[in-house]
Amino acid sequence: MSETHKVIFYPVGNGDTSQIVLDNGRRVLFDFCHRDKAEDDDTPEIDLKKRLRGELKEAKREDFDVVAFTHADKDHIQGSTDFFWLEHAEKYQGKDRIKIKELWVPAAMVVESASNDEQSAEFVILRQEARHRLLAGKGIRVFSKPQDLADWLEFALKARGEKPDARDHLIVDAGTLVPGFSLDADKVEFFCHSPFIKHCDDGDIVRNSAALVFNVRLKSGKELFDYLEVGDAEWGDLEDIVTATRRHKNDDRLEWDLFNIPHHCSYKALSDEKGDKETVPKPLVKELLLEGRAGAYIVSCSKPVNDDKGAYEQVQPPHIQARKAYESHLAKVDGRKFLVTMSEPNASRPKPLEFEFTASGLALKKSVVVGSAAIITSTAPRAG
Repeated sequence: MSETHKVIFYPVGNGDTSQIVLDNGRRVLFDFCHRDKAEDDDTPEIDLKKRLRGELKEAKREDFDVVAFTHADKDHIQGSTDFFWLEHAEKYQGKDRIKIKELWVPAAMVVESASNDEQSAEFVILRQEARHRLLAGKGIRVFSKPQDLADWLEFALKARGEKPDARDHLIVDAGTLVPGFSLDADKVEFFCHSPFIKHCDDGDIVRNSAALVFNVRLKSGKELFDYLEVGDAEWGDLEDIVTATRRHKNDDRLEWDLFNIPHHCSYKALSDEKGDKETVPKPLVKELLLEGRAGAYIVSCSKPVNDDKGAYEQVQPPHIQARKAYESHLAKVDGRKFLVTMSEPNASRPKPLEFEFTASGLALKKSVVVGSAAIITSTAPRAG
């Protein structure tokens, strides 16, 4: 019997939260964006805390195997310090908090300086948690080792009587596989595309550029699938990824069956120019888009991307010009559909998007609201 793996996207507005649930039960959560207003039944955003607690309870679990924060922007960490059990201080512990077996963070979240504004409060708490786990030497993976991190580790470890490289086994470089998962044991592997060392060594840290980007390869039976999980990278970052990946002859890591596009369908993930009707991707970004396989899906974790009056002048994402670019390139690879988390099955009552990877192919299970009930349907799977 072949394995069934799932990738679930949650409707949290212009924010990110997604989860990989492996056939063996291991769970990897990417980002966390809970908005207090979502606890009101009259709002379309999902009550993320309630939903995730319910899923874990059904699975008879009280933890995630991995929680990965792609970067520290508010729409990727909001509400997390009230939800998770944090090891560094008792005030963030309690029987109703969800534990994290392994925390994944970019190096920027360890070394970045905090501002004094209120929005930095949760980042500071998560930075402290990452530093605590790193010095404790367990329960964490840090991605990239820029000089600022090397200097901080040398100073902190010297005070503990340890060598500067004593935590190198917890650091993952771009272009390598993340330890702890394998196609043999778990039927999945995580290939780190980014961040690069230069993302933290060129001066001020730009969170979007220093964010986590992965090729997630899933195996079911004899079939392999590739999922691009991308933090809020911009077009220049994606071109760097394509260049480095091709230079090291890892071209297959650019292919995708499922693509979680960056930055809530912003044109800046494609180009520095929005375009009048459709964004024209930069050359290497176009190459990445054309690496999609037949039957592939693109998911935009965003508010609805509408083609209506005023949409073409909209300043903040999502951008209709970007959507049209994604859709036109998806058509060129015979892809299946561009989906928006806050629009499925409709904008008033969006439901989580759940993809299943099996030996029969990639299939989308989606909720169709009929009257007051949600009926679950499934598309025909793509041939493997």
